[in-house]
Amino acid sequence: MAFPRSTLIAALVALCVAGAAQAADPAKKEIVFGATAGPYSDQIKLGIKPILEKQGYTVKIVEFNDYIQPNFALAQGALDANAFQHVVYLKNFAARNKLELSELVKVPTAPIAIYSKKYKSVDAAPDGVSVAVPNDPTNQARALVVLQDLGWVTLREGYDPLQVSEKDVAVNVKKIKLIPLEAAQLPRSLDDTDYSFVNGNFALASGLKLTAALALEKTTPAYQNLVAVRTADIDKPFVKDIAAAYASREFLAVTEQSFAGFVKTDYQQKLEAAR
Repeated sequence: MAFPRSTLIAALVALCVAGAAQAADPAKKEIVFGATAGPYSDQIKLGIKPILEKQGYTVKIVEFNDYIQPNFALAQGALDANAFQHVVYLKNFAARNKLELSELVKVPTAPIAIYSKKYKSVDAAPDGVSVAVPNDPTNQARALVVLQDLGWVTLREGYDPLQVSEKDVAVNVKKIKLIPLEAAQLPRSLDDTDYSFVNGNFALASGLKLTAALALEKTTPAYQNLVAVRTADIDKPFVKDIAAAYASREFLAVTEQSFAGFVKTDYQQKLEAAR
């Protein structure tokens, strides 16, 4: 069972103030992280790996270019933790595939954003434009909520923002053509579409900048990315050391220096308030 959010945050912040553990879990010498190529892999490389290696761990990072394999690799034991998904995706994927995986901690998250090579703003869009969106249900829901915020579509009354789909579009205000694509393909789709939604990790990995986005999602906790571990490992010392590393002042400094514009986690915001 995952820790209650408020209890976990308080414990992690207290750990940061007291200082992280100085020795590795004697039962676990190597930690293997999985992450999508780009910022979440870079967060581990720049911020988490150095902290854990100071404690005596050997840290290996395995990069993926899809959202399917990292959870299977974690469940099968090829990984000890992964960082690439939000809790909505994790719960749906784990339930659908009968995997015993749990959220450990949230990580700084790049919001999903809309880009265009043909138009300089969302206000410049004429009726009938083509818009590429992620084809996985949870990330497509995020894009549809942004499209409603832009006034391009009207969603049915009482829609669930975490599960909304094309079926919930009550009025296609601008008569846009939605083109569902795999998330990893969305940066390349910009050559063929009028607008494309791109998940933050794939945007940054492809050279797109958050500052170049024409519109950004208002990222809620449900869509902040997280570190997942096997549920059976949640209380193990090495897992607690991973959590403490993400909640450390050292990682906050890396976030501020190298991941500007990312949505910070609750425990990072608590650390900032405690300065």
